Amino acid sequence: MKKDTHPAMHPCKVYYNGEVVLETAATVPELHVDVWSGSHPFFTGKQSFVDATGRLERFQKRFAGDYFKKGGNKQGKKTRK
Repeated sequence: MKKDTHPAMHPCKVYYNGEVVLETAATVPELHVDVWSGSHPFFTGKQSFVDATGRLERFQKRFAGDYFKKGGNKQGKKTRK
């Protein structure tokens, strides 16, 4: 069997909103997560705000103007009829 094929495992702290929520083992010493089971609506029954800064602005910038009008396809792809 080959030696050193698996990465080294370390104690790992999982952070959510700057707070340690879980300690486990992983290949990195710490993880920062946006959603975890303690904040997910499926498990808590409550809604929480997930920060997706810039996504809406990028979408609006990309599809602004006459993109959806006839002949407004900027990427040169064929449109469905």
